[in-house]
Amino acid sequence: MTEQPVDKYVEDLTSRLEKAIDNLSGQKHDDSIDNHIRDSQRSVKNKPVPYREKISKLSAEVVDSNPYSRLMALQRMGIVQDYEKIREKTVAVVGVGGVGSVVAEMLTRCGIGKLILFDYDKVEIANMNRLFYQPDQAGLSKVDAARDTLIHVNPDVQIEVHNFNITTMDNFDTFVGRIRNGSLTNGKIDLVLSCVDNFEARMAVNMACNEENQIWMESGVSENAVSGHIQYIEPGKTACFACVPPLVVASNIDERTLKREGVCAASLPTTMAVVAGFLVMNTLKFLLHFGEVSHYVGYNALADFFPRHSIKPNPTCEDSHCLIRQKEYQNKKSSETIDIDFQTTEEEPIVHEDNEWGIELVDESEPATTTDEKTSSDVAEGLKFAYEPVKKEVESKEAGNTDRETAENAKNDALLKLKDILLEADMMKKMEEKNQLTKKH
Repeated sequence: MTEQPVDKYVEDLTSRLEKAIDNLSGQKHDDSIDNHIRDSQRSVKNKPVPYREKISKLSAEVVDSNPYSRLMALQRMGIVQDYEKIREKTVAVVGVGGVGSVVAEMLTRCGIGKLILFDYDKVEIANMNRLFYQPDQAGLSKVDAARDTLIHVNPDVQIEVHNFNITTMDNFDTFVGRIRNGSLTNGKIDLVLSCVDNFEARMAVNMACNEENQIWMESGVSENAVSGHIQYIEPGKTACFACVPPLVVASNIDERTLKREGVCAASLPTTMAVVAGFLVMNTLKFLLHFGEVSHYVGYNALADFFPRHSIKPNPTCEDSHCLIRQKEYQNKKSSETIDIDFQTTEEEPIVHEDNEWGIELVDESEPATTTDEKTSSDVAEGLKFAYEPVKKEVESKEAGNTDRETAENAKNDALLKLKDILLEADMMKKMEEKNQLTKKH
């Protein structure tokens, strides 16, 4: 066996070592990528890391690094008086599914001060036809997955989550407690948003809000995924959810018996996003006091129909706390003083072209119906109730006014009559002066 030259041997050994190092480096590079992906997924699931530090004060400065410049522009344009007050507000979102998760994301991007999320369901791959959730979050509870995503979207928002069903006794008490003490100042929260998909959960929210005299907004999407609605509910002033229950409940049907094996409701991200957008827009108008807060907005995707409506409370509502709130609201309304302004304007009254005295003819064949006289059965054009609620006889103790209420109502009626008399006298005086002026000419 001939001996290999030393130089040749060293060269061959060096070549083999370089190949081995290259192979090892490539393997390590692939492993590092896999480890990075696993670590990033782990950080999302366990320890979310915000992409920036928290911002102490909102700025309207128009720079690429300012996440609030477009929002603060609403203030500069005069739409909102003080947008920064959004950071003082606390909103509870019950149900973080197809509508609720998008609502939570929109409010987070708007810079809400605090969100309290309630849900007991888990993220499933079957939820991927909707917005917000990602496939790698499958198996996580919806509230935990939502919190981890929202912290990355806006680390300035405080997120509180509760992974439980509010319809159970203990959890219901906790839910009521968070309404009372869940705000940023440990006081009452500003608003509750119901984004659940069943009557039982809606009634739990309704009961809690009636008990606490808490304003809330309800939302829903139909099972065929082509219609939905939002509804503003102020205890005592508007109808609560028990005032006019859905047909399936009014018919004494347990909605849980309607579900069949292998059959599920349809859902479209489009319909849910539209309903979520309406709900958040109404929320912002309510919290920041701009525009008009809608009492009810419907959405029919097939006809692009958006009816608006207001439903008055039902005096025979089954919820005892609703009846209490109705009485409180009526007492508050009757105790309000009527401001009568007897000063007449200097502007010339509009006179009919064929009538120099400005007299108008009014058709009295049908009595006019004021907004306050409308009942829950009066609905906007294009809407109708599935049934007429049964009117119950209310005990005189509950239905009748107290002596104080009667006296207040009588006082208000007298003031209104006095105002009409004075206005009529003022008009007659003006007409007489006009007659004298005409005779002189």
